[in-house]
Amino acid sequence: MLVSLSKLLSVPLSLTALLPFRAASTMVLDPSKLNVLRAPLQPHTTEVDSTHPTGYFRDGVCWGAGQDAGRHYIGGVVTQEFLDFSKQRGNDLVTPRPGFPGLKDGCRWCLCVERWKEALVHSSTLGERVVPRVDLRSTALDALQTVDMDDLRRFEWNE
Repeated sequence: MLVSLSKLLSVPLSLTALLPFRAASTMVLDPSKLNVLRAPLQPHTTEVDSTHPTGYFRDGVCWGAGQDAGRHYIGGVVTQEFLDFSKQRGNDLVTPRPGFPGLKDGCRWCLCVERWKEALVHSSTLGERVVPRVDLRSTALDALQTVDMDDLRRFEWNE
């Protein structure tokens, strides 16, 4: 049951216009800006991180909506095993290039959903370290179109 902000705060409706925020009932969250926990998507890297900025838009956030053909929605913490795995499949994430610092074990990076899922599938033969840990707060809700929440939770990264 929705309760209006004025009733919740016991503030007359005429005064709610003076409040510095909008009532929750009028707020609309863009689904592309939500994480897999259905909360606002958090930045995966900040200016203090060596791999910043990551993400399709190089804004530190793992989202891309329809523009991102690679679907870089997984807020991953990579392992050396994953970096080797990815390089063997034609995506060298280790070698620095202009605008790209090169990654090493423990780096935070927005990963393609399909590559993360591919690593998950191969973990039965290559071991679980081939699957990057996942920061659920910075993994886009859109990732759930391809991977299961149970799998993401299984590889959840905790600071």
